[in-house]
Order: sequence, then C-alpha cells, then structure tokens
Amino acid sequence: MNFVIPSFAPAMPEIVLLVLASLLLVADTIWSKRYEFATYYATQVILVVVGYLIFESFATEQVITFSGSFVRDTFGDVLKLFIVLISLGIFLFSKEYLLQKKFYKGEYFTLGLFGVLGMFVMVSAYNLITMYLGLEIMSLAIYALVAMRKDNQFALEAAMKYFVLGALATGMLLYGFSMLYGATGEIQFSKMAQVIASGKADDVVLSFGVVFVVIGLAFKLGAVPFHMWVPDVYHGAPTAVTLFMGTAPKLAAFAMLYRILIEGLPGLVQDWQTLIIIITVLSLAVGAIVTLVQDNLKRLLAYSGIGHVGFMLLGIVAATPDGYSAAMFYIIVYSITGVAGFGMIVALARTGNAFDKVSDFKGMNKRNPWLALMMLFVMFSMAGIPPFIGFYAKVTVIQEAVRSGFVWLAVYAVVTAVISAFYYLKVVKTMYFDEPDDNSKAEPVSRQLNWAVSFVSVALLILGLMPSSLITLCYNSL
Repeated sequence: MNFVIPSFAPAMPEIVLLVLASLLLVADTIWSKRYEFATYYATQVILVVVGYLIFESFATEQVITFSGSFVRDTFGDVLKLFIVLISLGIFLFSKEYLLQKKFYKGEYFTLGLFGVLGMFVMVSAYNLITMYLGLEIMSLAIYALVAMRKDNQFALEAAMKYFVLGALATGMLLYGFSMLYGATGEIQFSKMAQVIASGKADDVVLSFGVVFVVIGLAFKLGAVPFHMWVPDVYHGAPTAVTLFMGTAPKLAAFAMLYRILIEGLPGLVQDWQTLIIIITVLSLAVGAIVTLVQDNLKRLLAYSGIGHVGFMLLGIVAATPDGYSAAMFYIIVYSITGVAGFGMIVALARTGNAFDKVSDFKGMNKRNPWLALMMLFVMFSMAGIPPFIGFYAKVTVIQEAVRSGFVWLAVYAVVTAVISAFYYLKVVKTMYFDEPDDNSKAEPVSRQLNWAVSFVSVALLILGLMPSSLITLCYNSL
C-alpha cells in the first residue's frame, strides 16, 4: 500500500494557529514580567493573521484531506471567520477586566488561542475521531480558564461542576460514537450516510447511538434537560471567561451538530428530529420562565442563552437546507449579541463591584446615558424587538419551522419570546426609571472599552437595518 502525502493547504489556518499558539505559550514564560501586554497583543495579531489566511483562501467548494478526516468548505470558513471576529472582541474586553480584577495572566490568552484551535478543528472535522479531538482541545482549554482564578471559591466550584459534568457528557458522546461506528463500520460522515442509506446498518444500535450523541450535543449547547451546569458555571466563572465560553464555542457546537446529524445521519432524520423537538420545547420553556426570577445578570444571560439555543434548534427541527441556514444565522447573531451583553458587564465591572446584578443598573441613564443606550440596544436585540438583528434571527427560524409544517412549535416559540421579553425590558426599566443607589455621575469605563461596547452594540442595530447580507451569506454557505 503506497502512502499518499495529504494536501496541507486546506488546513493551513489550523496549522499556523497551532504553531503560533505553541510559540506564544513558550514566549509568554519569557517576557511576561518585562513586557506585560506582549502576550495580549501577540494573541490579537495571531487571530488577525489566521483570519486573513481564511479570508484569502476562502473555500468555494468542498475539499477533503487527511484521509477523509478534515474538510474545508464554505460553511466551515464562514463559521471560522466569525469565531475569529468574536474572539478578537472577547480578548479586547478580557484584557481590561483582568487588569481591573488584578489577575492579569498571559495564560488566559494562550489558553484562549488553544480553545479557538479546538473550535476550528470541530468546524472542519469530517469523521468521529477528529470531531472528538477538536472537542477535547476546546473543552480542556475552557476547563482551565474557568479555574484560573484559584483564590475564588466560586470559580473553583464552577470549574469542578463543569469538568465533572463535561466528562460525563463526553463519555456519553463517545459511547454514541462507538455505537455509530459499530452499526455502520465507518467513522467518516459521508460514508456513514451512504451505509445508512443502503440499509446495511443495524437499526437498533443506530437508534441507541443517536440518543447518546444527541445527549452529548445537547450538553455542549447547554440545552434542557442537560443545562444544569450553565447558570452555575456562568455565574461562578470570572466574567471574562463567561464571555469566552458563552459566545464563540456555541458556533463550534453548532458545527458539530451539523456535521454529525445533518451530514453523517441524514437517513435518521425521524429519529433525531423527535429528540430535538423535545429538547427545543424544554429549552424554550426553561429559558423563558426560570429567567423571570433571576436578579443576577450573568445567571439571567445564562438562562436566556438556553432559550436562544431552543430558538436555534427550531431551524434544525425543520430538517431542510433553509432551516439549517436559518439556525446558522441565529447562532451567529446570538454569539455577536452575547459578546455585547457580557462585554457590557466586563466594561462596567470595577474593583469591589462585579456589576453583574440587575439592581446595579439602577438609574444608569442618569449616570452614563450613552452606555445605558448601548445596553438598551443589547436587550432589545436579545428580546427580538425590531429593527435590531435579533428580531430577524427569530423571524427566520420561526418562518422555517412553519414552512416545514411545525406551526404549533412556531406558535409556542412566539409565546415564549413574548414571555422572555419581560426580563429584558426589566433591565431597561431599571436603567431608565429606577433611582440610582448612589450619586456617582458615571461609571469608570476606559475609552477603549467604551468604543468597543459601542461598536458591538451599534452593530446590532446596523445589522438589523441591513440584515440581507448576513442572511444571504448563511443561506449560500450550505
């Protein structure tokens, strides 16, 4: 058997990212004390370089390499570009937060880069083994990030919960993978689909495999009933880490969902569609109702995120190419909005005040009218109020659900959206109609963070006024 050297060109962004992140890991130990911010700036430069490589060699057709384990296509490149853009924003917000909380460490940025590498591998994985490798690279980096603040018992508790439950979910996912391999004899997604279509696979084993895989996927997405870790980990982790894990990894989790269920198991739509419907109904309910009693803004955004995952799954339930595109559009919009929401908390956080409770926003319009307006933009977009981009995200997935005949599910989603609007508007009411607890005129927000928050928040409005380009990009990438 002759060994054929695989084509490395499709994986060049991942290779460059791995090499530069590894070099930065070594360099950080050398220059961290002398050049305090060198690791941060190097991280941003690396992301820009990798983003440029993806953009310059943007895939217009599918290319499979490394013996069928790695794929480069338009779908993957679009998600990778948004992962890079969102990560740039994450690290920008994180630098100021880490300085304010007096635990600025270069490890945060190097671990973040390895987390991004794991996301890239998940997005381009084309067989079960590569998918698992990408998932573990990302997960291990996030486990370490959550526990990075060793002097905070809440962070350590959150890390332990996330690690234990994450290991359990990964075990279930691996068990599901082994069943899929046992039933089909293949690990590559396209070949698995061919075996299932030919009717040669063991249907009973396949059904059990699908159940375990969906459980693992639901955990990584933070969907009900596998959401137990989300509010506790979001609350306990440092806000900079919550910002990281609540945004970009959602894109990678969506890619994993798409690669496994849609590309690998299209012949089992009836099996996994029913499971996704149950998860969607539960996620929408929990995301709308439990959030009503939350006073901590990080927990509020955590439960809100569960509801948003429910909306994204509406597109998957539709089980059509347009439905998958709508789900992709929704998860991208949610990730951008998440950067704005958690970024606002990071921007307002100061020593002695985490600024993570709804009550902390009392009278914010009198203290800092501009940031109050930006927070209003974020809340309105999350609530799905026009003309913000969040409105079009909700309309798109609901429309695809209706087109596929799930009218009852679409109506149910609209009802939960109306309920969830209450707690978003509660934040707005607190900012504009409640009296502040103190007489301070403005929050100590640096100019850099002010500009960053303003840019992301205004982008939600601009994208909402001109949504067609982003929608078209998502619909054309699948």
